Amino acid sequence: MILIRNLRLGADESHDALLLRAAKKLRVAPERIQNWRLVKKSLDARKKDDLHYVCAVACEVGGRLRVRDKDVSEYSPPVYEIPRVRAASRPVVAGFGPAGMFAALVLARAGARPIVLERGQDALTRLRAVETFRAGGRLDPENNVQFGEGGAGTFSDGKLNTGTHDPRLHWVLEQFAAHGAPESVQWDAKPHIGTDILVDVVQNLRREIVSLGGEVRFGAKLTGLTIQDGRLTGAEINGAETLPCDSLILAIGHSARDTFEMLHGLGLPMEPKPFSMGVRIEHRQAAVDLAQYGRARGSLPAADYSLNVHLPDGTSAYTFCMCPGGQVFAAASEESGVCTNGMSYSKRDGENANAALLVTLHPEDFPGGGVLSGMVWQREIERRAFALGGEDYRAPAQRAGDFLAHVPSRGPGAVQPSYRPGVTWCDLHEVLPERITGVLEQAIPALGKKLRGFDDPDAVLTAPETRSSSPVRILRGPDLSSAVAGLYPCGEGAGYAGGISSAAVDGIRCAEAVLRQIDAADAL
Repeated sequence: MILIRNLRLGADESHDALLLRAAKKLRVAPERIQNWRLVKKSLDARKKDDLHYVCAVACEVGGRLRVRDKDVSEYSPPVYEIPRVRAASRPVVAGFGPAGMFAALVLARAGARPIVLERGQDALTRLRAVETFRAGGRLDPENNVQFGEGGAGTFSDGKLNTGTHDPRLHWVLEQFAAHGAPESVQWDAKPHIGTDILVDVVQNLRREIVSLGGEVRFGAKLTGLTIQDGRLTGAEINGAETLPCDSLILAIGHSARDTFEMLHGLGLPMEPKPFSMGVRIEHRQAAVDLAQYGRARGSLPAADYSLNVHLPDGTSAYTFCMCPGGQVFAAASEESGVCTNGMSYSKRDGENANAALLVTLHPEDFPGGGVLSGMVWQREIERRAFALGGEDYRAPAQRAGDFLAHVPSRGPGAVQPSYRPGVTWCDLHEVLPERITGVLEQAIPALGKKLRGFDDPDAVLTAPETRSSSPVRILRGPDLSSAVAGLYPCGEGAGYAGGISSAAVDGIRCAEAVLRQIDAADAL
């Protein structure tokens, strides 16, 4: 196959125009191009009067081809092959978020018949529980935005873009598309699925795992491990049942605080790691479109942004998980605690845009010291937010202008907050520590110079955003096993990923390690 890069496509043109441009680039008649497909598509919005897409196309060309062009090269689509094994015992996967789900999929396709333990519920049961909570009902600590089928990523924008260049990523995107995600996730430079579609995708992935002999147990929390002579021998479920196993992929997610405490109590080597906390900042989507495109977006996608700033005092802040046309989401998983996240549906057609505005924090910043000190700090801030919000899971909120002036807000301006079950207007300096507020006060005006309107006084800050990543890392060796042989810390919760795609890739890598363990046992 041939890969042709840097093909221009007008903002309102159909993909069919790419065939003619590819033929022109190759200097062949269009009918000689066969089996062509889009490989990459990214929007170039650097010049507001010249908005267009830059595309890459893969194709086959009939007959001989002689062309010398830096944008034309041979192309071999990445191929991911899964070996078949015969496992004497069934591997266990704890957690059914992206890392655990893709680990289980690889193990199932290899014939290992994995058993998945998920403390939350299936996607539909989980969806009902989340909607009940957002409408003012009770929080279920075991079935919420953080816990359940699909993990925390299910209730997000479903962004699949990542900084990793691991070749397994291509296969991850293929699997999402094959199980119900839009085909565009395979070629969009910033692929996303949307919560409304992700709910179906994760169920389809689970159905394939089960059809291949795997098992998914919902309402099954990992509460302990049995270890003999430094080797894993069993997994305790709900404090009542011990499941014999000699290999367990620990894909627990970044919010399984009770599991972190259990593992720390067992003496599993762990360390505090840098993570970030801050707020969700919310603007009108039309204002973001205008800032990025110079006009109303029309047929263009809802505009996004990714910003960062390094400040004169050595601190830094950045935006993360930007959700065009989305909502600020209630993301609590512990009673008497409030935390936020962002979410978009697939159409991204909401009134507002939101993003996490985060401050990078290091273990030396964590009060108290100790391996779990970052986690304890998260919990303290979330409980403070719960109290200030009114002790009913409303979130503390403040207009950006008032925040910078240290004046409590009394209500919204031009931007209506989207957080449910509602917000309590206040001064966020009463919620967040000075280590965070001091950086945000410098960052908001600085980022306003990078994106017009980012520092709009009516922008809404909703707090706190505490769960951007895990505050701990569960140590593992080159074989991906922890100090306990057969136990494989995995994904975002273990400190080795930072989003849906990178977590899925890490799940695959850990599944490969388990398959190597099975092969080694068979060889004995």
